[in-house]
Amino acid sequence: MRQYWRIQQSQTLISMGFWCTTLTLLVWPLVSWRFEAMDSILGVPPTYLGLLSIGGTVLLIVLAIGWFYDVSFGLWREHLTVVQERNPFTTYKLNAPLGMILSQTNTILRKVSEDDEDVQRHCDFVDRWLEWNSEQEIWMRSMSSIKGIVGEEDPFLQHLSPEARAKLEAGADELQDF
Repeated sequence: MRQYWRIQQSQTLISMGFWCTTLTLLVWPLVSWRFEAMDSILGVPPTYLGLLSIGGTVLLIVLAIGWFYDVSFGLWREHLTVVQERNPFTTYKLNAPLGMILSQTNTILRKVSEDDEDVQRHCDFVDRWLEWNSEQEIWMRSMSSIKGIVGEEDPFLQHLSPEARAKLEAGADELQDF
């Protein structure tokens, strides 16, 4: 992966070099007559100065287009926002391993703040959210896989009610693992 990343990073610079070289050599025949009558500047022939100025202009134009695209238009930002909003696991769903960690944290929070009604109310909400997630197919698939990999009959999920645990176990048993 490191080599692939290096290729991608160098590709940007190589691509910029190709842009500048190609466009400079395409434009040069159209403007070369302007530099023929000039005298050398500091011993540098005007042809080289013309090519450098065209290449620099192309480079600035390409970078300006990229900057405008990224900063002003921001076309890709909205696309990423939409992708994130459409992903249920970034909005309201939890996968089973994250749910197990969240339930452990919730249990600790509940025990540490037994006298705080607001914390208990929040913990109740998290328990309801976890119970709803346990009814989703991805949790059933996760539990089925855990049973097959770890060899346990039933990973005990203490945060779920006995009914939700039974429903999750039955759903996991019904799934056909591929």
